[in-house]
Amino acid sequence: MDPIAAARAVVEERHPAARAAFLGGSVVTGRRTATSDLDIVVLLHGAPAPYRESFQHGDWPVELFVHTEETWHTFVEREVLKRRSPLLWMCADGLLLFDRDGAGERLTAEARKLAAAGPPAVTVEELEDCRYAITDLLDDLAGSTDQGERLFIAVELARRTGELALTLGGAWSGGGKWLARRLEITVPELNVRMRNAVREALDGQCEALVDVVDDVLARAGGRLWAGYRRSGTA
Repeated sequence: MDPIAAARAVVEERHPAARAAFLGGSVVTGRRTATSDLDIVVLLHGAPAPYRESFQHGDWPVELFVHTEETWHTFVEREVLKRRSPLLWMCADGLLLFDRDGAGERLTAEARKLAAAGPPAVTVEELEDCRYAITDLLDDLAGSTDQGERLFIAVELARRTGELALTLGGAWSGGGKWLARRLEITVPELNVRMRNAVREALDGQCEALVDVVDDVLARAGGRLWAGYRRSGTA
């Protein structure tokens, strides 16, 4: 069964009275793979929304995100503050499978408006937190003589530095493959440099990774360790 037909069958089976449904993710793009799943957003009038569930439908793995119109806005607002919102993009870029009362069209328009507006501006404190965390990882990398440790330090450096580069560029972030895709679109040269630098770091040659990380840090104010302070709450 093709993904659109399969997604419609899932919604009809699970929530036949749904107001609207979207099919998002890689499966509706040219980057579909053999392991792509069906990311389906379903809009209901009320309970049992909100919830999410993973299950198998025939040959398809399914990720189901069930909301009311109100909870969709609540969840999206929460995710947007983190500068990455899978729920937003599933509706902004996804396929509207059906729309029984206009709610689907409203969410599509709202999602596209929010996506086009971009994530919220980064604060000074957030930048300092990023600079501190990355500086600490660079120190760990410089002192590490263990290949296993270098693996995880290098990967964490790549993730945090990629997220910082996107933040500095006012771009949306993402996790896993979506981080790589956002970097490929926003700063493709950094994506290539980072990939090559991590590969070299795993072989014990860390100079290129340090250089690319420092280049991104410089745009945020450079390394930060001494003098960094945060107050906690009792």
